[in-house]
Amino acid sequence: MEQYLFEFIGTLVLVLLGDGVCAATSLNHSKAKGAGWVVIALGWGFAVMTGVLIAGPVSGAHLNPAVTLGLAIAGTFPWASVFGYIVAQMLGGFLGAVLVWIFYKDHYKATADQPDTILGTFCTMPAIANPWRNVLCEVIATCLLVFVILALGTNGNAFSVAGAAASTGSLGSFPVTCVIMSIGMSLGGTTGYALNPARDLSPRCAHALLPIAGKRDSGWSYSWVPVVGPMVGAVLAAGLFLLVF
Repeated sequence: MEQYLFEFIGTLVLVLLGDGVCAATSLNHSKAKGAGWVVIALGWGFAVMTGVLIAGPVSGAHLNPAVTLGLAIAGTFPWASVFGYIVAQMLGGFLGAVLVWIFYKDHYKATADQPDTILGTFCTMPAIANPWRNVLCEVIATCLLVFVILALGTNGNAFSVAGAAASTGSLGSFPVTCVIMSIGMSLGGTTGYALNPARDLSPRCAHALLPIAGKRDSGWSYSWVPVVGPMVGAVLAAGLFLLVF
C-alpha cells in the first residue's frame, strides 16, 4: 500500500506541475501566457523529475501505466503489482488536474470564451486530426521513452562503485527528465506527446466532471488515442529491449 500511495502522490505532482505549465502559458491574464512550447516541454520534464524524486525511493516512480506495463513485460516489475500501480496513477492524475483547476480558477473564468484552450490545459488533442497517424506518433514516442528507461537499468548505464552495482538515487531522474524534454521538443508537435494515460485520460475525466465555465466537450472521440498509443508503444519497447539486450 505504501508503494501505491507514493505512485498516487508522484503522479499527482507530475500532473499538477505538467498541466500547471499548460495552464500558465495558455490562460488569459496569466503572467506566463505565451511563453511557448519550449517552456511547456521544460515544464513537463521537470514535472516528471519532481514526481520521480518524491516517489522513486518507495515505488520506483513509474507514474505512468505504460511504464508499469513495459517494465512488467520486460521482467523487471512483478505482474501482481501492475493493477494497483495503474489505479494509483490514474487517481493521482485526476486529483492533480483538479488542483490545477482550483489553482487557476480565476484564469479559467477569464478564458471562458476559449473552450479549446481550456481543454488543452487538461489533456492532449492533435494538431491535425488523423487518428491512426496520431496513434502511430504516440506509439513511437512512448516506445522511445520506455526503451530508454529500460536501457538505463542495464549494466552499461548502471552506476557502480569498485565494480559493484549501486543505486543512482535521485540522480536517476535526470536522464529521464532529459528524455521527456527531448521527446516534447522533437516529437510533440503532432499530438502534444501524451505518453501517459494517467497524464491524459485522468485529467480529461476531471475536465468532464468539473464545473468549468464555457467548457466544450472533453474530446472523447480522440481520448482512446493517448491511451492505446502509449500502451502499445510500451509493449513494443519491452519486446525490443528483450530482443536487443
